[in-house]
Amino acid sequence: MAGNSPLDDPETAAFAWGRYKRLMRIMALVSLAVVVLFVGGLYYWGGPESVHFYIAVALGIGITMMLTSALMGLVFLSSGTGHDDSFDD
Repeated sequence: MAGNSPLDDPETAAFAWGRYKRLMRIMALVSLAVVVLFVGGLYYWGGPESVHFYIAVALGIGITMMLTSALMGLVFLSSGTGHDDSFDD
């Protein structure tokens, strides 16, 4: 049976989601920096390629980093608030 989750409390939920949004903003900036550095490095060391190549690389790196950040952020949110402990086997 599921017990009461700490995320049922509006104050706790607002704090947890605020922390999650802050983490996502930081990771968006980190992802942007990594994409710019990596694409710049590819252009510098690899020479000019098709613009489609650079778009694909930038989207692949950016989407992968943001998806990973979102999923790990949700794991931290769930574990950090005690939401995981509210469920019994």
